[in-house]
Amino acid sequence: MKPDQMYQGLKDLADRLGIMVSEQKLSTENLKVKSGLCKIKGQFVMILDKQLSTHKKCVILATCLSDVPHDAIFVIPAVREFLASHRKPVLDENISGREIFWPEDGSTHGI
Repeated sequence: MKPDQMYQGLKDLADRLGIMVSEQKLSTENLKVKSGLCKIKGQFVMILDKQLSTHKKCVILATCLSDVPHDAIFVIPAVREFLASHRKPVLDENISGREIFWPEDGSTHGI
């Protein structure tokens, strides 16, 4: 799937999940701002730096959307695979089967 088609598929999914996608010029000489998800007046908004490549916008959107339950919504198989490949690992999940010991102070140093 071409990057533009993937981007449109991800934006369509975001829309069906009630997340508005907005592209803005974020970086200036004095201020560095990154793309991300925020909540404005009760509405979830994904703000993307319009100067990013289409592929980077897709990765940012997929990383965000992979955390939102979307199993009940039809998603094009290529988009669903892209979402699955960009799912963030969860630290509290013990995939290895080994016991995890967290420091008493709650720090994650060394993890």
